[in-house]
Amino acid sequence: MKRFRRHGHESQRDKHKQDLYQFNKTVEHGFPHQPSALGFSPSLELLAIGTRSGAIKLYGTPGVEFMGLHDENAAVTQVHFLPNQVGMVTLLDDNSLHMWTLRAHNGMSELLEIGRFTLSGPPGAPPSVTRVTAVLAHSSGELLMLGTEGGHVFVVEVPGFKELEENNISVENVQNRIPEDYVGRRNLECVEALHENPLNPRQVLIGYSRGLMVLWDLDRQRPIQHFLCTQQLESVWWMEDGVNILSSHSDGSYCQWTVTGEDPQTEPEKQETPYGAFPCKAISKIIQLPSKQGPPFLIFSGGMPRASYGDRHCISVIHSKFHEALDFTSRIIDYFVIQCYGSFTCEPSALVVLVEEELVVVDLQSEGWPVIQTPYLVPLHCSAITCSHHVSSIPLKLWERVQAAGAQQTTHYSRKPWPIIGGQNLSPDPPQRDLLLTGHEDGTVRFWDASGVCLYPMYKLSTAGVFLTDADPNDNMNQGSEGEWPPFRKVGCFDPYSDDPRLGIQKIHLCKYSGYLTVAGTAGQILILELNDEGAEQMVEATVVDLLQGQEGFRWKGQARLDVREEPVLFPPGFQPFALVQCQPPAVITAIALHSEWKLVAFGTSHGFGFYDYHQKNNIMVKCTLSPSDQVAMEGPLSRVKSIKKSLRQSFRRIRRSRVSMRKHHTTNALPEINARLEAEALHEMELAPVQRKIEARSSDDSFTGLVRTLYFADTFVSDSSHSTPSLWAGTNGGAVFAYVLRVPSLERRAEDPVVAHAAKEIQLMHRAPVVGLVVLDGKGTPLPEPLEVAHDLARSPEMHGSHHLLVVSEEQFKLFTLPKVSSKSKLKLTAVDGSRVRRVGVAWFGSRTDEQLESSLVVLTNQGELHVISLPSIKMMVRYPCIRKDDVSGIASCVFTKYGQGFYLMSPSEFERFSLSTRWVVEPRCLVEAPLQMRPKNPSSPVHRDQPDGVPTEHRCVQVMEHALLNDEKYYEVV
Repeated sequence: MKRFRRHGHESQRDKHKQDLYQFNKTVEHGFPHQPSALGFSPSLELLAIGTRSGAIKLYGTPGVEFMGLHDENAAVTQVHFLPNQVGMVTLLDDNSLHMWTLRAHNGMSELLEIGRFTLSGPPGAPPSVTRVTAVLAHSSGELLMLGTEGGHVFVVEVPGFKELEENNISVENVQNRIPEDYVGRRNLECVEALHENPLNPRQVLIGYSRGLMVLWDLDRQRPIQHFLCTQQLESVWWMEDGVNILSSHSDGSYCQWTVTGEDPQTEPEKQETPYGAFPCKAISKIIQLPSKQGPPFLIFSGGMPRASYGDRHCISVIHSKFHEALDFTSRIIDYFVIQCYGSFTCEPSALVVLVEEELVVVDLQSEGWPVIQTPYLVPLHCSAITCSHHVSSIPLKLWERVQAAGAQQTTHYSRKPWPIIGGQNLSPDPPQRDLLLTGHEDGTVRFWDASGVCLYPMYKLSTAGVFLTDADPNDNMNQGSEGEWPPFRKVGCFDPYSDDPRLGIQKIHLCKYSGYLTVAGTAGQILILELNDEGAEQMVEATVVDLLQGQEGFRWKGQARLDVREEPVLFPPGFQPFALVQCQPPAVITAIALHSEWKLVAFGTSHGFGFYDYHQKNNIMVKCTLSPSDQVAMEGPLSRVKSIKKSLRQSFRRIRRSRVSMRKHHTTNALPEINARLEAEALHEMELAPVQRKIEARSSDDSFTGLVRTLYFADTFVSDSSHSTPSLWAGTNGGAVFAYVLRVPSLERRAEDPVVAHAAKEIQLMHRAPVVGLVVLDGKGTPLPEPLEVAHDLARSPEMHGSHHLLVVSEEQFKLFTLPKVSSKSKLKLTAVDGSRVRRVGVAWFGSRTDEQLESSLVVLTNQGELHVISLPSIKMMVRYPCIRKDDVSGIASCVFTKYGQGFYLMSPSEFERFSLSTRWVVEPRCLVEAPLQMRPKNPSSPVHRDQPDGVPTEHRCVQVMEHALLNDEKYYEVV
């Protein structure tokens, strides 16, 4: 019967876990790491990006996102959508081709790989014969043409990847029909480009890298015309009229050729080198599009003068008298142009450029060609991310004020809507407004809307203006000098360089109720800011705090303190600094805590901690945590190995004492049984204790034991059990916890009377593991609410009648102490056989989908990349999930938890992986992409027209779409 009840209890507990906890990696925010290929489908209006790690990502209208991963650990080199289908083909650098499709399942689309293929040449043929260099997805939607390194063109049927050998175009077949003097003069080499005739899809232009271009008839399997170039070919572009062809070359020139049918054509109609007579770099890609506003748009990448600007990453746009060289800060991967159809015209609308570190979309219809702000794929790493801070359930008023401040920073962006709008976003509206704040190496803090699938930029705060640095605030890097040639214009926001590494942001804390923000940096600076809807010119008062307190024998050999501007600084609307604390020595800030109700901020470094009254703008208290011998703990070298030995000695002493006691009180017959029991207990202690704590001994001099890891404000019972008082708790790297009682004046006297602090408690953990978290639980075992949370009726008042408890989280264990006596009540040891250590800890609230009741738990991330959920106040392990690779040190270090069981970590320098531990709160893409309707000519006898890259006939698409536009007053977009 007892066993049956236990089984029922366990079943109920398991069901409770299933109702509350479920681990999912839900969405990837940011910009793909190391992109290597770009594709776009005009009919689906989906953008595709492939990466060097083999990932393929699709994006449509904001909220429509798909992600796939090739099994092969190879880079994606090309992406091609199949015309008028929901499929695409990827080419990897291992020469394999992969077929993908978007398949509907339970009302949503899924990205699935449905086939793979590798060209096989004749026996004994070199690999170059089948090494694919160019791919053409034929407008029929049934064929792939594959140009190779050996000069052959293979024709493959899709989606089955069946090679049509009778349709292949061999290099020998091409060479046999070329003038002998040209063949003898040069080898054709690899196929560089494949293009359809825009007016006849049965004609294909084949471009070879040595300069030859061949117009090939697919029906008659013979060449129609040859174009003999003298320079190495980089790319080709067939104009809309079907008569003129552009070719770009390795010497920075481009040529225009005319399709006449006369063979061969040895001289181009026009040849031009845009950037002068001096040697230039290759024009790697060229596009020319007609415009209703006069001359066509000419767009090309590269072509810069080799000696002067050979290191620039540029795309030049020329239209009428306007000419700009768009200058990017990272290497160009690929680009395309979206055309807008409306009012009986086809007009270039937007230039979409994928560079190595960001996606840039340029509005070609607005004056000055401004950039369109992207709703996704924003480069989180425009300056290296140094820290993160998440705030849940932002009040509407604060949200709108931050939004308004951010809107004033985006006036230079185009007002045009985002042009990539494929698919349907089926995700429900976010139930709350969440902010993710990221600190950066250049001293900026960026505010992101983290409520839904898209991580959208809201506002950027810069702290550099407070300090004197080498940067000139009047520098405008977006514009080139007037009259400069080439006419450069900086575009994009990726800027990996920092004017001063001391500006780097290390800690952030935002109070969502008061609007106060604390930002701490690399050189010991702590800025306190408040939200202001108007710009203001003001001085920032600096308070220097000596954390060493005159300690002798210590000399700081690190960085110097940042110099503060002595004149008033003009701050734009948004968060404006009004107080500054500078720690001496100017070491990295390792912990901060903000209590906006008491108007106090606490800060810690490797030398100690203190706290500052930002209402009266004075420092209250400083505590140096360094020992006199520098990095040697204050209580001497007591290691955990010694504590284990001591524990074992005490166990054997208890056994001996028990034996003596039992000889006095019991008969001889009972002694063997009692001795066996005591020895078993001793053996149990001997066996289990080392398993739970099988780790290297932590000496007090083997690390920065004085480094402050965590700070925590709490209104609790510190001095006695009848009166609660404000307090500050600090945990260090050496396993010490310091408690200070605060006397905060009443609201009426807050401006006059000082805040007073005095030391109240000190705890030294025996195992000396670093203290990474502190939490006070009220009389009901619930974590204390945030400052001002009760005042805004968003949390119940803490229970002050029962006993409060202090939960100390070290790297190795969770220990619960009663307050105010600070006596140990219970503990949970983290198994350390595999070297597990607590790296991140936070309090989260969980609830089931059917029950409105919430319960608090502790969420923990270990150095093994595992997530643990621990119940409160019983501190029992509930669930454990693997999350991050244990060798991904930066990912583990970057992890941040949300209040409702979600989290973020950097899966690469430019991407956050979002995960959820909750069954109730999950943010993930839910989207549907339907197959496009086939658009057929109204008159079957009309001539066949060239298909665009996804197979929509150009002329007929224009006519049908424009008719639709007139009826519905809409605009449509297409890519070229």
